[in-house]
Amino acid sequence: MFPYFEIFGKTIGMYTICAFMGFFIAICVCIKLAKPLDMSFEDVIITFLILLCGLLIGGHLLYGITHIDKVIALIKVGKFELKHLKVIFGGNVFYGGFIGSVIALSIYSKRKKTMAKKGFMDIYAICVPLFHAFGRIGCFLGGCCYGVESDFGFIAPHNDLLPGFGGVRRFPISLVECVFNLLVFALLLYLYKKQKFSGKMIYVYMLVYPVGRFIFEFFRGDSIRGIYFGFSTSQWISIVLFIIGIIGVFGKKLFKKQTAGKI
Repeated sequence: MFPYFEIFGKTIGMYTICAFMGFFIAICVCIKLAKPLDMSFEDVIITFLILLCGLLIGGHLLYGITHIDKVIALIKVGKFELKHLKVIFGGNVFYGGFIGSVIALSIYSKRKKTMAKKGFMDIYAICVPLFHAFGRIGCFLGGCCYGVESDFGFIAPHNDLLPGFGGVRRFPISLVECVFNLLVFALLLYLYKKQKFSGKMIYVYMLVYPVGRFIFEFFRGDSIRGIYFGFSTSQWISIVLFIIGIIGVFGKKLFKKQTAGKI
């Protein structure tokens, strides 16, 4: 692992570097794909800045929600201070960022009538797994998102957030998810070029990625994100997004069949 490096006396985390690399490459892909939509370079950049705001707010908010038990515990013992909020909301959860960015894009597209909402949402769906793949490389280099103990894998370094997890060989689940995200990106790009599921690519993404994420969660090996009724927070979110994906992709067809049957 290579969690960070120092330059000019400043410490820079590899996760941050990888995330910005992924964001930059995703923007480049988006600009190329957005040309047929008659969106200017400025429109794409502004839209991505809006998405970035939604991503950061949603990601940090969900991270804080998954640690709400710590807030409650601190309040009960009378030790809660505002400085604790920085720690509680200091992390980032992918699903929170994804949901936040989709909400931000939906709100922005309604206010900006000239933007091709469905067309750009399709493109954004393609870029999400590409960006996420780089984020998972950052997770691996940063030493977070450990996998379960395994004969195959890498020795995990010490992490203050997860004491006891370091010094043990663990399955590289973050790298597996990176490869999976690249495959999802390739699939969505293929469907987009074949003009399949136009206007529904975000729902197709919700059908594919949550299935993989649900399975990967069993190999994460940590409970920091919360375990409820046997499933992690991300697994419950995966179930909800998968249901939304089914409704988004097949909802109208099912409705038409039911209506035709009644008639």
